[in-house]
Amino acid sequence: MNLFVSLIRTGVPALAGWLVALAARHGLGLDSQALTGVLMPVAMFCYYTVFRLAEHYVSPVWGWMLGSPRPPQYDLAA
Repeated sequence: MNLFVSLIRTGVPALAGWLVALAARHGLGLDSQALTGVLMPVAMFCYYTVFRLAEHYVSPVWGWMLGSPRPPQYDLAA
C-alpha cells in the first residue's frame, strides 16, 4: 500500500507540472527544451511543496491534492 501511495503522490505533481508547462507553452510561446528542462520540474516541485506544506501545517485534507489524504508511512526496521 505504501508503494502505491508514494507512486500516486509522485504522479499527481508530475501531471500538474506537465499541465502547467503545456499551458505556458501555448500562452508564453516557450520552446519545448525550456519547458522540459526548467519549467516542468520547477512547476512539479512548487505544486508538491505547496500542498505538502498545507497538508502538514493547515489540514490533512490538502493531501488529496497530491492524490492521497496522507503521506506513506515507512517501517524503519525493514
